[in-house]
Amino acid sequence: MADAPDLSAAYSHCETLARTHDRDRFLAALFAPPPLRRDLCTLYAFNLEVARVREVVREPMPGELRLQWWRDLIEGLGRGEVSGHPVAAALLDLLGRTDIPKGALLNLIEARTFDLYDDPMPSLNDLEGYAGETSSVLIQLSAGLLLGRQDAKIANASGHAGVAIAITGLMRALPLTAARGQCFLPMDILAAYGGSREDVVGRKMTPAVRDTLKALRARAAHHVTEAVSALRDVPVAALPAFLPLTLVAPDLAALACAEDPFARVVGASRLRRQWLLWRAARKARAGQAFVTLPGA
Repeated sequence: MADAPDLSAAYSHCETLARTHDRDRFLAALFAPPPLRRDLCTLYAFNLEVARVREVVREPMPGELRLQWWRDLIEGLGRGEVSGHPVAAALLDLLGRTDIPKGALLNLIEARTFDLYDDPMPSLNDLEGYAGETSSVLIQLSAGLLLGRQDAKIANASGHAGVAIAITGLMRALPLTAARGQCFLPMDILAAYGGSREDVVGRKMTPAVRDTLKALRARAAHHVTEAVSALRDVPVAALPAFLPLTLVAPDLAALACAEDPFARVVGASRLRRQWLLWRAARKARAGQAFVTLPGA
C-alpha cells in the first residue's frame, strides 16, 4: 500500500487551494494565530472538495460516488486511499488531533447531495436548512478550532452568520448556477410572485425573479442583524471565523444595484474585500463591533 502524502505538503496544498478558490475565508484565516491557519485552511479545502463536485462531474451518479468516498474516509473506512490526495491526508490528520465532530462533516456532505441534481430549492425553509448544514457548520467548526474546543454557545451566531453568507453567496453565484441548470431561488417565494424554475435556469430577469431576489436580500439582512446580536456571546479568539460576515452588507448593496444579476457575478471588488476583512479584524481584536448592518 502506498504511503500517505507528506503532511507538510498536504497542508500546504490545502492553503493554496483555499487561497485560490475561497479567498474570503483564506484571508480571514490569516488573522488567526499562525499555528491554527493551516487547520482552518484544511477545513476550507475539504469544503471546497465537496462543494465543487457538481463542477467536475456530468452526471449525478459519479458525484454520489465522490461524496461517498468522503463519507467513507471520515467514518474510517478509507484510510488506505489517501495516497495522492493531500486534502484527504490533511483532513485525517486534523480529525486525529482535534475534537471536530465527524457527524457535522457527514451532514455537510449530505447537504451537498442537493447540488448534484437539477431539482429546484423547494422553499425558503429548505434553503436556510441547506445553508445551515453547509456555511453555518463551517463557521461553527472553524470557531471550535480557534477556541480549542467545540462550544455550543456560539451556535446561534454561527447559524445566522452562515445563512446570511450562504444566501448572499448564492445570489452572487446566480450566473454560474443558473447556467448549470440549478435553481437555488426558493420555489415558494418564486411561485408567490408568479415565477418558475424555468425563469431562473433560462436566465430571464422577470419581475418574479427580481421580487424574489429582493425578498432574499431582506432575509439575508435579517440574519446579519441577528448574527451581530449573537456575536456578543462569541469569545474574541473565535471571531476570525466570523470575519467574512462583514462582506455581506457590501455584497447585498451591489446585488441591489445590479440591473441583470444573471450577467455576471457581482459584489465588492477583490481589493475592497481584502481591505474590509483587514478593518474588521482590527475592530474585532479591539473588542469593537466589526460588522456593518445592511443599509447602514
